[in-house]
Amino acid sequence: MMTDPIADMLTRVRNGGQAGHKWVDMPVSKLKIEVAKLLKENHFIFDFKKLDDGKHGVLRLYLKYHDGKPVIRHLERVSRPGRRQYVGAADVPRVRNGLGMAILSTSKGLMTDRSAKTEGVGGEVMAIVW
Repeated sequence: MMTDPIADMLTRVRNGGQAGHKWVDMPVSKLKIEVAKLLKENHFIFDFKKLDDGKHGVLRLYLKYHDGKPVIRHLERVSRPGRRQYVGAADVPRVRNGLGMAILSTSKGLMTDRSAKTEGVGGEVMAIVW
């Protein structure tokens, strides 16, 4: 039984990048699709697809590399089921002086740290990527 599917997703992406895989597969969910959209919009992955496997579906993320090294150098789960991390609009973290991004779950949906600051909302810090 998996208690934290987002941590599982991030671990699969991290391991796939370290191993040099072209893509990684994982069980699909709406939240994982939203995380994949943010990663694609911010140029951390090439693309993602939802594939039908006859059961629940599979989410496939196509990883991105630069000079043979993965573009995603660090991928960390911040808020966990046992310890949630919430921030207000004024305390939204800035990752690597703007080179990285934080993924936040807000009342207006999943968004990056930059969009959360412009919208003026806080929320749960899901992950940090650079």
